[in-house]
Amino acid sequence: MILPITQYGNSVLRVKCASVEQVDDTTKELVANMLETMHDANGIGLAAPQVGLNIQLVVIDIPEDEEEGEEPEMATVNGELKPIRDIMPLVFVNPTLEPYGKQYLFTEGCLSVRNIRANVARPEFVKASLPQLDGSVLEIDCGGLLARCLQHECDHLNGFLFVDRVSSAAKLTLAKKLKKLAQGY
Repeated sequence: MILPITQYGNSVLRVKCASVEQVDDTTKELVANMLETMHDANGIGLAAPQVGLNIQLVVIDIPEDEEEGEEPEMATVNGELKPIRDIMPLVFVNPTLEPYGKQYLFTEGCLSVRNIRANVARPEFVKASLPQLDGSVLEIDCGGLLARCLQHECDHLNGFLFVDRVSSAAKLTLAKKLKKLAQGY
């Protein structure tokens, strides 16, 4: 089922999310609906607040054609180097992220901030501990688009949006558009 995507201006996007304490059939149905919603909107990541729920749940599905470069994007997953396509779709709860490395700019957009894209500086790499629905944990060390996506989606779980992370000059440039989006909400 396609869920409505929460839009900029809705206060649910600004709340620090609660941990997921129990995974049940309702959680699994929510995940299926979030994946369907994300694919329908041509997104590569979706966090629970983006569908109106303040819980620490994220889905990510980076298609091969979105990966940076000609070679498959790789990540260390539980100590083993793998193409990221092997772990897609990635579904997790209650993540812990440790971004590291040099900051680099990349143009980001968001399903909850319609029609706005801006350059955001983020650390190049991430070490992440991603609890799975079955209780196992993926330990991931990655760079590239997956590192960027993990940071972007996990920001949602803490009440941040990519537009909060743009330069001061970009904030001034985006102010009118963001005000209009918030009023449209």
